[in-house]
Amino acid sequence: MTDLLLWQYLVIGLLFVWGGFVRSGLGFGGAVLTLPFLLMVHNAPLIYLPIIAVHLLFFSALTILQAQWRARRQPDSPATRTTVNWQFLRYALLLMLIPKLIGVAGVITLPATVVSSFIFVVVAIYAVSYILQRPFKSNSRTVDALFMVLGGYVSGTSLIAAPLVVPVAASRVARHELRDTLFVLWFVLVAIKLAAFAWSGIDLQWRAHLWLLPCAAVGHVMGLRFHDYSLRADTGFFFRVLGTGLLAVSLAGLGRMLAQGLG
Repeated sequence: MTDLLLWQYLVIGLLFVWGGFVRSGLGFGGAVLTLPFLLMVHNAPLIYLPIIAVHLLFFSALTILQAQWRARRQPDSPATRTTVNWQFLRYALLLMLIPKLIGVAGVITLPATVVSSFIFVVVAIYAVSYILQRPFKSNSRTVDALFMVLGGYVSGTSLIAAPLVVPVAASRVARHELRDTLFVLWFVLVAIKLAAFAWSGIDLQWRAHLWLLPCAAVGHVMGLRFHDYSLRADTGFFFRVLGTGLLAVSLAGLGRMLAQGLG
């Protein structure tokens, strides 16, 4: 990540603070609620994806360990208490692993403009669901499985599978287990993606981590406090505002991709 202007570095740093806040506060959305804005600053998905992936690995592991430690220190907590639903994880990984690998192959081989356009389209669909407060949901096992398979592919291409996977998880996992269960799932899926990046010789942007990891850490601490609040509060307004912003950015990004294609 070189040859950028000062304002681009500043905005990217702030966006990684935001990404860290969302990731630890909600347990999902660190990529889907950040990546479209990053692509508007500098359209290079293969620069951002390795950075986001490493951050997710680091902070998801840290959050899970902290949650397990706190849960076992509670006076009325059994020694075997966990905040992770391992049964759901087995179900999710069986459905998501193969499409995940297909998606990773795509993001490595496809041009940056195609990957960015795909991200903008997917995020625009998510944004509409946030604005209308109609998240993806199903009472059908078949549709649940379809969401997980699609989520595996989208995760492979762009790390923005949360809106597909979270509704399925929310219907099968207790609320106090949801965030940490998702973190373990993201950890496994992202580890696969990073291994594929390393094997393909893609730059993992280690130098950028020196200044972006502290930015994400600031957001992470803020998000941990917000998580306690979100367990008690209605976050519908929060998501409507986010959806409006995401839709505007996604449409602007698609417009820019179209203009570049015509030019």
